[in-house]
Amino acid sequence: MTAGVEQAELSQAPSKAGSARVLRPALGLLLPVALAVFWEIAVRMGLSNGRLVPPPSVIWNTFADLAATGELAQHAFATLWRVAWGFVFGVAAGTIFGAITGYSALTHRVVDPTLQALRSIPSIAWVPLFILWFGIFEASKVILIAVGVFFPVYLGVMGAVMSVDRKIVEVGRVFRLSGPAMVRRILLPAVMPTYVISLRAGLGLGWMFVVAAEFLGASTGLGFLLIDGQQLGKPAQIVAAIVAFAILGKATDWLIVLVSSPFLRWEDRFARA
Repeated sequence: MTAGVEQAELSQAPSKAGSARVLRPALGLLLPVALAVFWEIAVRMGLSNGRLVPPPSVIWNTFADLAATGELAQHAFATLWRVAWGFVFGVAAGTIFGAITGYSALTHRVVDPTLQALRSIPSIAWVPLFILWFGIFEASKVILIAVGVFFPVYLGVMGAVMSVDRKIVEVGRVFRLSGPAMVRRILLPAVMPTYVISLRAGLGLGWMFVVAAEFLGASTGLGFLLIDGQQLGKPAQIVAAIVAFAILGKATDWLIVLVSSPFLRWEDRFARA
């Protein structure tokens, strides 16, 4: 009898785990859905005219119109393409510079002060210079996004490398681990949690920088939709573009979490994500 009960509990465990995976992301939708419903009711009850901040029903109709004409897919793909390439270049540069400055004390003293000064420059300040250097086409936009991604990744990698416990490294040397084995079994597990967080922070800044990039000299992209809605007096189009930014930003952030989760299963805080 006891064996049968235990077997039934074991069979129910996978179903409970599957339900938890579905319900956990759904909890994150409660707040935005509740706010949308509240604002829709407020406009319908006459508490607001909904002209400057349109209700969700008007924004949904704007989405539908943009999707029907193909504009939504065109602008979303253009922005996503720029962010993707900017993210790749920014992550590559940030990882390399962060690893070098974190490992070498001399390089840290020489390079880090300059990079910290450059980090303080606002994103919009780079736009005129990049346009002069690289023109108004895609290169300047991608490089601007890469600059935004670079600094969080650089800081995260540098800090993670510098904070690796030297006693763990000494244990690896005692066991005579080779260089690649030392990196794979000791350094990567120690650095990976902070690295993933820096990737997510860099991606978030990449989405912010793409708006600055598309404000000037762009004929496609969600940033262009924002400017077009402002110039034509279409608040619903502006809010629809902002919502599209939020959806794409969250989707790409979730993708990073999904890809990195197999490497972080040993950490409790990532297992709860």
